[in-house]
Parts: sequence; C-alpha cells; structure tokens
Amino acid sequence: MAQPQPSMQELIRQRGRAGFVGRSAERAAFRANFGTAPQDERHRFRFHVHGNAGVGKTFLLRELEQIARERGALTAYVDDGAGSVPEVMAEISRQFAAQGRRLKELDRLLAAHREHRHEAELAASAVLDTRPEETGPSTGGRMAARAGVVAAGMVPVVGPLAGMLDAEQLAHVADRLRASLIARFRNPEDLRLVLTPEQVLTPVLLRELADSDAPWIALFLDTYERTGPYLDPWLHETMTTDRHGGVPATTVVATAGRTPLDPARWGGLADFVADFPLAPFTEPEARGLLAAKGVTSEPVVEEVLRLTGGLPVLVSTLAESRPTAPDDVGDPSGTAVDRFLKWEQDPVRRAAALACALPRWLDGDVFRAAVDSPPEQLALLYAWLRAMPFVSERGGGRLRYHDVVRAPMLRAERRRAPREWAQRQRRLAGTFRQWREEAGRGVADPWLDDTWRDLRQAEFYHLLCAGEREALPRALRDFVHACGAGEVMAVRWARVLVDAGQDADLRPVAEWGTELTAALDAEGIAAALGLLLRRAVLDAPTQARARLVRGDGLRGEGAYAQALTEYDRAVALDPELAVAYRHRSGIRGDLGDHDGAIADLDRAVELDPGNAWYVALRGEHHRIAGRDTEAIRDLTEAVRLDPALGFAWASRGATHERAGDLDAALADLGRALDLDPDYAWALARRARVWRALGDSHRQLADLDRALDQSPDWPWARCERGDALRAAGRDEEAVADLDRALALDPGYTSAYASRGASLAELGRHTEALADLNRAVDLRPGYVWALCRRAVLQASTGRIEEARADVDRIRELDPDALERLPDGDRAVLARLPYE
Repeated sequence: MAQPQPSMQELIRQRGRAGFVGRSAERAAFRANFGTAPQDERHRFRFHVHGNAGVGKTFLLRELEQIARERGALTAYVDDGAGSVPEVMAEISRQFAAQGRRLKELDRLLAAHREHRHEAELAASAVLDTRPEETGPSTGGRMAARAGVVAAGMVPVVGPLAGMLDAEQLAHVADRLRASLIARFRNPEDLRLVLTPEQVLTPVLLRELADSDAPWIALFLDTYERTGPYLDPWLHETMTTDRHGGVPATTVVATAGRTPLDPARWGGLADFVADFPLAPFTEPEARGLLAAKGVTSEPVVEEVLRLTGGLPVLVSTLAESRPTAPDDVGDPSGTAVDRFLKWEQDPVRRAAALACALPRWLDGDVFRAAVDSPPEQLALLYAWLRAMPFVSERGGGRLRYHDVVRAPMLRAERRRAPREWAQRQRRLAGTFRQWREEAGRGVADPWLDDTWRDLRQAEFYHLLCAGEREALPRALRDFVHACGAGEVMAVRWARVLVDAGQDADLRPVAEWGTELTAALDAEGIAAALGLLLRRAVLDAPTQARARLVRGDGLRGEGAYAQALTEYDRAVALDPELAVAYRHRSGIRGDLGDHDGAIADLDRAVELDPGNAWYVALRGEHHRIAGRDTEAIRDLTEAVRLDPALGFAWASRGATHERAGDLDAALADLGRALDLDPDYAWALARRARVWRALGDSHRQLADLDRALDQSPDWPWARCERGDALRAAGRDEEAVADLDRALALDPGYTSAYASRGASLAELGRHTEALADLNRAVDLRPGYVWALCRRAVLQASTGRIEEARADVDRIRELDPDALERLPDGDRAVLARLPYE
C-alpha cells in the first residue's frame, strides 16, 4: 500500500524547521528517546530544560514538541497561562481534542469543578439530622472555601495560627474539619472537586490517557519557574507513585524553566530524568544560525555577537532581518531598541513592534487597538510580527513578547516620551474597559467569569502603567474581590501589580505586588488580606468585603473563632452587605448556634428578599434545628423563587420524610433528582423514604447510585451497611461498615451496626468489641445497648446483660418492647433475684 504523501504545508514547515541551528545534542537525545522502549534502561520519562532568560528554552521546547509529533505522539504544550493543576488538565484536554482525541470524562469533571468551586461554603447546610442509630453532628467545621482557599491536603491550621494551638488542639481541629468535610457536605464528590481537585481529576486523566491508541503521549510544560510551585509536587506524585493509578509508560514529559529541578524531590531519579542545562550559544553556534539566515558579513556578525552575548532569542531576532551592511557597527550610543530592530528599515514595522510591546499579551483585536497604521496594512503587519523570533504563541492563541526583548523596549519607550507613554497606556486601558463592560452584560457575578476577569486585569495593568492617581487604591480594592474568586485569581491579580510596577518603574506598585505574592505563597489568602487590612487605606465597604473573604479563609483553616470575629467586623463596617450575614450564618451553624444563623439569614433575606438561596439556607437551618413547620415554609418559598434550586427541593423532601409525609418526600426528592440525577445527598435521603415504605430493593438501588457518585462518603456507606444488615446480607454489610470506619474512625453508629452484623455471623468477640466502642463513644446510645444486651445474654454474660437492660429502662422504658420477638424472648429469660 502506497504511503500517503505529505502536504505542501507540511513540507514548508519541515523545511523551515530544518533551519533550526544549535542545541543539536539536546534535540538528538530527545529524538533518540523515542527509539528506545520504555522498558529500556536508557529510556527517560522526564526532560527538564533550564537556563537564564533568553537562552532559548521555549524555542527548544517547541522544537521538542515537533519532534514528538513526527513520532506520532499526542502532544500538549502548556505555559503559565494556566494557573492551577485543573487548568493545566483543561488545556491538555483542549489540545488533545484538537488532535482528534477527546477526554470526555475528564471534560465532564472539569466542567463540574468549574461549576462547584465557588460553592463549598454551603457544607453546614448539609448537616445530617440524627436518629437514635446515628452519630450526633459535632458543632465544628462547615467549610467555606472557594477554589484554593483551603490549604492543600486539607491542613486545618497553617502559619502563625498553628502556634496558637498545642498538639492536642490541632488534632481536635483536624478531626473536626475532616468530619465536617466527609460527613456533612451533601455531595462529597463535589467538595473533593473543589478542595482537592487533583485527587479526583488525576485518576480520570490517567485512565483516559491509557485508552489512547497513540504510540506516544508527550506533555510540554513551559515557564516552569512560575508553574512549578503547584505543578512539580503533583507531577512528582503522579509519575513516581501509584496514588492516582498508572501513568502510561509511553508518556514523556518535558519541562522548561529558569532553575534546575529541586534535588530534594528529583535528585534520586537520575535514571528517570534527563537534564538539559542551556547556556548562551557558543560563537560557532551563533555564527551557524546567522549563516543559515544569510548573515555572513564579518563586521555584521561581530556586531551581532557583541550586542547579543549569544542569547538565542536576540541572535534569532537580529538575524531575521538578514542585515548585510551594518551602518552603525561599533556605535555604542544605540538604544536598547536598536539591539532588536536596528536592521528593520521599515518605520511602520518598527513602530508596530514597539507599540505591541505595551500590552502583556496580544491577539488580533489587541494588535489593532495598539497599532496606529492604516487598516489595509494591519493584516500584513500582524503576520510579520507573529513571525518575529521574540514573539511566541501561548495558550488560547495569545501572543507574548519574550521578556528579554520586551523589558528594554518598554524602558526605551517610557524614557523617550513619558507623556506619550501614559497616553497610549490610558488608551489601551479604555479599550480593555469597553471590552470588559461588553463581556459583563447579563453576568450575575462578573468575578466568576474568566473573560471578564482577564479583561479587568489588562485594564488595570494599563491604568497602573499610565500612573493614574487612583489606579493603585482601586487595584488593591479589586485584589479583595480577586481573593474571593480563589487563590489562583489572587495570585494573578498580585502579578498584575508586580508587572505594572516593574514595567512602569513604579516602586510602590511593585512593592505591593511583591509583598502580596509573598503572603499568598507563604500562608494563603487570609495572610494576604491581613497584610492589606493592616497597611492599605481602604473604604469601609472594601474593608468589609476583605474581612468577609478573610473570614472564609480562616474558616477553611479551621480557625472558627477568628473567622467569626472577621464576619462580625464585616457586618459592623457595612451593615447593608447581605452576603456578610449569609457567611456569618454559616459559621454560627458550624458552632451549633442555629438560632443565631437564622437571625443572620433573616437580615440577609431582608436586604435581598428575592434571593432564593438565602431563603433556602434559612429553611435548612430550621430543618436542622427540628422546626419542620418553619423549614417547610422557607423551602416552599425558595422553590417558588427558583424552581430549579435542587437544594431546596431536596431539603424539603428530607423534612417531609422526618415528619412522616412519605408521599410528599418522594415527590420533592424526585424533583431534586430530575434537576440533578447525580445528586448523592438526595439519593441517600430518598433511600430512607424507601426504607420507611419497606422497599429494600429501591432503598439499596438509591444507595448504590449515591455511592457511585461519592464512594468515600462514610454516612452513605453506613446507610447501605444498615440496609444490607436488615436484608440479612451481613457479610456485605460488614464490608461497607469496614469502609465507613476506615474513612471515619469515630463513626459511632457504624460500630454499632457492624457489631450487630458480626453477632449474626457468630463472630461474638469482635461484635462485643464494636458494641462496647459504640457505647463508649455515646453512653446513652439505646440501640447499641439493646444489641449488646441481647449478645451478652446469648453468650452467658448474665450480669453484664442485666446491667445493660437496667440502663436501657432508665433511658427509654419502651425501647425493650420495640425489639423483635426473638430478642425480647432472649432478654425475658434473664434470671432476676
């Protein structure tokens, strides 16, 4: 069969790339790696390119990507346009899809992550009501966490807060936080997607990579000096442990950054990693590149070598114009711009290149806004600029100048004409403001919209560079909102301040950006907002919002008292801020003060009467407090205001179930599941309705579905264990209860239920140990006392059985009468003097 012929475009690309000169050893080593099987000891799975700015890291990484594609690899290139591991996965998925390989399940979970990452603060409203067989809910720990607010790994207290607690207190806070996360959030999988998305997404990514029929998979991660802090731990864990599953052996990862890999993390993996340190071009390499571009005049070559110091990006840039007669060779008075454009004779091109250095990123629209040229020339100018060696394409089709080239261009332009510089910066700010306003139309909360936020950052970058008097105070106010959108956005907003301060030589702006970045890196959002509140002059509404977001961060760390103080301050600073009352209601619910929570929600509803969510939360607090009439009233009003609010339908269904109105409960829970068929909490609640109706088949079916969605949910595991025990399937029941106790070792009712099943299986010693543990944890646990009394009576422990019976009669005189006939008969035979 004849081999398919390459297209003309492919031949052009191959010939163009044939002119790549330099780094031949690195390219050869990478190419040879595809010729060795993964089982071969010579094969490397990780490559790391590193060196100073301008040495050609990105250029080499892109060349390595082309080599991988030639070998049939499925490839993805990601830089610092992605600000978190989930964003990196999203970019990988997008690029794989463009090559014909969709990661469907990963895309579904990424969409759910984006949807739920701002909803984690609602965990307290999912506190489970109790029944005699259940553990009572503790008072600690409803999570308030937008993406990134809670420390990685769910560390409950970090930084200076840790010094305020001794080891026992820390353990208590950690246990309380863990219990809140795993037992109270209605759909634990959603919470995991928000708080530890890598733990959910990575196994799915690896499974879908394993299903690929591509001979190789190659990932290229650039600007690692910025992305490494969050990517490197994840990459190391994923590639060197089985925690997330197996990485296909045909996967190759190449990274590029300014520094070598962390020896503490990668030092022992020399047979796994190939290190590519890059230095400036040697003189022969630089001469070779110039010769490939037709630059052979010795005076010109000498001048290029002098000006560039061998930095590949500069050598490539100066070679691109193919100079033949250096009119100013040896002239030391040339500006920094002359180093990069000195041989570009077209003044229109020179002006366009300088104008496009001002934005931090470019696309066709930004190019047209930045360049003052006749419209008929813009397309050709844009194509010329894209081909320049110092311009590279990053994520989303955006272009960026290389820092080594852009920084001196900006300095030269600012010094050449300061007033013109400021005017051009203001014009760009106005353009981005117009685009931002268009993007925000019809958006309920623009701070949750990625496009709006990107344009807002660009607008304020240019306002800061223009030296606008109010730009810094306004940017610091916006930093508060950015913190509310999560740590990734807070870091990006701080970066705007750093970049504007450096690019416009504005020391106060740069210092604020640097200090906020350091606080975020060291201790997170709460610390950064604390710095802002101590040092910045903020108006009362902004202070209130800062206190509110800082309270969320402290709450996520388990510092409930400090969080409540911040919420109190927020309310005092801005008594009309409805969201502050809503957040304070959550922390009061954490601490068991449901009356206080309801009072706060009364005020929130008064300030925002059409907010269905606030009304539903108030109804949920009434439900938790056992006030069914008030709960039904509020939850009915919530579904009237927003018929698509599944939370309200599910909560009202649970209220009906507890009140014994099973038909109404089925109708409401069914409606919640119509809106979200994977709503695990609603499924588990409906299972209770089926239990009350005696339909064990449907009960188990709903619990199975709930656990499919949330396999690590202890409460659902215990519920299914109870259901299996009631169905006489004790071996299966014990397996579920084992899993529940592995997830939550303090789960009282799981011990009691497992003890009952073990007794049925004749494992009496283990059964007694479990029932003892349940009674130790909750001395008034009548159901466990009944099971223990029957077990002890059956095994000849007469005195102990009589003591349990006496205790049961003190706690609940009718409990013995509710026992099954066989159990009552066993206890009736106990001898009494």
